Amino acid sequence: MEESTEPSNGPKETTVIKFPVPVYTLVLIGCIASVVGVQLWAEIPKDFTISRIFLLPFDATANIAGFLKPAFSGGEYWRILTGVMLHAFVLHAVMNSYAFYSFGKLFEFLSNRSHLAIVFLLAAIGGSLLSLIFRPDGLSVGASGGILGLVSYLAVYAFRRRQFVSAEFRKSLLTNIGFILVFGLVLYRFVDNYGHIGGLLVGAIYGFVQIPSDPHIDPREAGTITEIAGIASIGIFIAVSLFSIYLILT
Repeated sequence: MEESTEPSNGPKETTVIKFPVPVYTLVLIGCIASVVGVQLWAEIPKDFTISRIFLLPFDATANIAGFLKPAFSGGEYWRILTGVMLHAFVLHAVMNSYAFYSFGKLFEFLSNRSHLAIVFLLAAIGGSLLSLIFRPDGLSVGASGGILGLVSYLAVYAFRRRQFVSAEFRKSLLTNIGFILVFGLVLYRFVDNYGHIGGLLVGAIYGFVQIPSDPHIDPREAGTITEIAGIASIGIFIAVSLFSIYLILT
């Protein structure tokens, strides 16, 4: 029997990329969701209607545990972390959680999940400190600084590992960063741009230090110290979430 050498007209096989379950990303989003849920429960007025759920302002709880700069300078240093878990309203938390999941899933696919937890922690703190320097009398809440640290880390990854990453991917990341900065400038009265810039800088610096440019080194490998630091970072945010809930409820 002769074998046909003609090309098949049947459907071509396509490679489907399967992302691993982004465990650390989901844990951190769960921490945010639990705190925001308690914020909502504590702030719901008697005349509340379901149509207001996404934009109901969380002013009281933000003052209780948010990153209130004068209170932080007065000795309440825990606010630099509790402020990350709190949000201004439900829609704020939903938007941040969606961005966190999108970039976190990609981060845990390209790098080690321990680095995700470490970058998020350092970028959140770095963003808050830069905000403290330039806006010492303000109040900030939200995980944006930490999330933008993940974005800038991925941008550095895309350029340092360019032989494995498409030009479209690099362009997409830079477009996202540009959009966020422009968005912050337009809504400068409501957005903590210094917190965003600080998070971006910390994530980029961490990326330059940690991401190997040698194509023979797998960036997904991590040593024991890095894995312990990642677990410790996750543990810090779980503890911070529980402490934030305690502060809101007492």
